[in-house]
Amino acid sequence: MSDKRSRIDLAVTRQDDHTNLVEPSFSGILSFARRRYTKCLDGVDVAVVGLPFDLATTSRPGARLGPRAIREASAMIAWDRLHGWEYDPFERVCVVDFGDIPVAQGNPERLPDDIHAAFAEIHGAGVKTLMLGGDHFATYPVLKSVAAHYDEPLSLVHFDAHSDTWAEDQQTLDHGTMFYHAAKQGLIDPSRSIQVGIRTHNPETHGFHVLTAEQTDAMGADSVVQFILEKTRGNNVYLTLDIDCLDPAFAPGTGTPVVGGLSTMALQRILRGLRGVPIAAADVVEVAPAYDHAQITALAGATLAMSMIGLLADCETPE
Repeated sequence: MSDKRSRIDLAVTRQDDHTNLVEPSFSGILSFARRRYTKCLDGVDVAVVGLPFDLATTSRPGARLGPRAIREASAMIAWDRLHGWEYDPFERVCVVDFGDIPVAQGNPERLPDDIHAAFAEIHGAGVKTLMLGGDHFATYPVLKSVAAHYDEPLSLVHFDAHSDTWAEDQQTLDHGTMFYHAAKQGLIDPSRSIQVGIRTHNPETHGFHVLTAEQTDAMGADSVVQFILEKTRGNNVYLTLDIDCLDPAFAPGTGTPVVGGLSTMALQRILRGLRGVPIAAADVVEVAPAYDHAQITALAGATLAMSMIGLLADCETPE
């Protein structure tokens, strides 16, 4: 294959997984950050996995189109190495785009088990995942797989406008209750978990450390980072970002927007401060492109997902 032909459609023509080759953002087969598209996990450190699911949303639907939108936006930033890092994470770890997990929309009762089984296979191969959602319920079966792989409760570092810990007697397919059940089932340890950016009312914290959006703003990024490090120290972390943690000015394209949220810059600073934290897996969810404008939300999701790649490349095993 000629050199010119091998520098286009890098999702399928890429020969080296540890390079950043420049491909025009307006053309080519889409994959996350122009990474190689493959279902083979041999030698892979991190798999980016799409989960086009939004049957659990309680407000505006459309997050099933989030993975595609994030991948498309990522093409705009794939030409440059990650800003704010001393090295290119893609040179340190092998990252591939695993594609999407099939979602059987006609059999919603099967979905949690199907998603769990798909991610359990990936995690069982020793590969970490960056999941692109999808509504936030999608995190639950992925979290279940990660907790089983580590055989211990995880710390949840959760960026969101909503706590997603509203109590219910019987577990349902709902993107506002799954972390209540995850705590009850021992998948996560609330006493070592933090929720950042919360600005909706829930009368119970259920033992989680909660930083409201107002508290987060008053503390500043550096203090928030220190708070997270203190509460999670020595424990493996599942990192989850609901894009509505950002103020709608920075992320209008989401199903349940709430004013008064974080800025993109503030959230970037917090994520960069988490370098060295043992991230077991991560996700970006609730991007709903039908409500987006000029790809603002998708670009924010793609950029923050790139920061998560940096964290996965930089994390260390706890003592």
